[in-house]
Amino acid sequence: MPLQQGSARTRQRTVLLVGIVVLLAALVLAVVLASLLTHGKHEVSPQMLKWKDRGTTKNLQEVILGRCYNYITAQYPELGDKDCLKIWESLKDAFIYKNPCNITSEDYQPLMELASHPIPCNKSLFWSKTSDLVHRYTKSNQNFLTLEDTLLGYMADRVSWCGDPSAPGINYESCPKRSECESNPGSVFWKMASKMFAEAACGVVQVMLNGSVEAGAFRSSSIFGSIEVFNLNPDKVSEVHIWLMQDIGGPQSESCSGHSIQRLISILEERNFKIICEDNYRPVHLLQCVHNPDHTDCRLCTNSS
Repeated sequence: MPLQQGSARTRQRTVLLVGIVVLLAALVLAVVLASLLTHGKHEVSPQMLKWKDRGTTKNLQEVILGRCYNYITAQYPELGDKDCLKIWESLKDAFIYKNPCNITSEDYQPLMELASHPIPCNKSLFWSKTSDLVHRYTKSNQNFLTLEDTLLGYMADRVSWCGDPSAPGINYESCPKRSECESNPGSVFWKMASKMFAEAACGVVQVMLNGSVEAGAFRSSSIFGSIEVFNLNPDKVSEVHIWLMQDIGGPQSESCSGHSIQRLISILEERNFKIICEDNYRPVHLLQCVHNPDHTDCRLCTNSS
C-alpha cells in the first residue's frame, strides 16, 4: 500500500512539473510572438523612418527659441512684444504626431499670425538660385530684407522638422522631400511664408536672379516664379528691379535680354508693374569681387598711362 501511494505521488509531481514546463514554454512562445509582431508593425508603420531628406534638427526647440529671442532682443528690439514660447508651441503643434505628407496651410496659420511683422517699403529683396550671394549682401547692407531676414525665415533657415503619428511624435531620422510628397512640413511652411512676404512688399522691390544657370535665370517652378511673383500687389508695389548676377568666371548663360527674363518681364507687365533689369548690379558685383579680387571679371579699373 505505501508503495502504491509513493508511486501515485511521483506521478502527480511529474504531471505538475510537465504542466509547469508546458506553461512556461507557452509564455515564452507568447512573448516571442508578441515581440515579432510588434517589431513587424514598427517596420511597416513608419515609412516615416525611410524618407529621403534629413530628419528633424536635433534640439529643435532650443534652436527655434534661441533664434527667436536673439531676433527680438539683439536685432529688432521693436518686436519685443513677440512671445517666443507661443511661437515655438504653434510651430510644434503644426507638425507633431502628424503624418508628414498631410500638412495643410491651416496647420501653420496660428504660427504665421504670431510671427508676422511689417516689412518697410523699398526693402523687400526676393531671390532664386542666389542664396549665398543674396544673404551675404543683406548682411553687408541693412537696407534690404530677404524672407530669411524676417523673424519667420530667420528661425526656420536651414532647419528641418517633421512629425510621426507614433511616439515621440517627431521624426529625427528622416523627413520627406518635396518629390516624395508636396504637403510635407517644410514645403508648406516655406510656401506660406513666401506668399505672406510677397503680399507685405511695398514701394520698390528687388529680385536677385542667377544669370549663370543653364536652364534660365527665371524658372516658373521656383518659389519666386510660382508664388512670390503672383502675390506682389500692384496697388502697393511701384517698381520691380531685377538684378541679374553672373558668377565670377561665368558661365554667362543669360542677360536681361534673355528668354527667361523676357518671360518674367511679360508676366510682370501683364500685372501692371514697372520693371528695370540690370546685368551684374554693381554693388552686388563688388561683393562678389571681395572673394575673387584677382579675377579678370573683377578688374573694374585700368591704369591710364
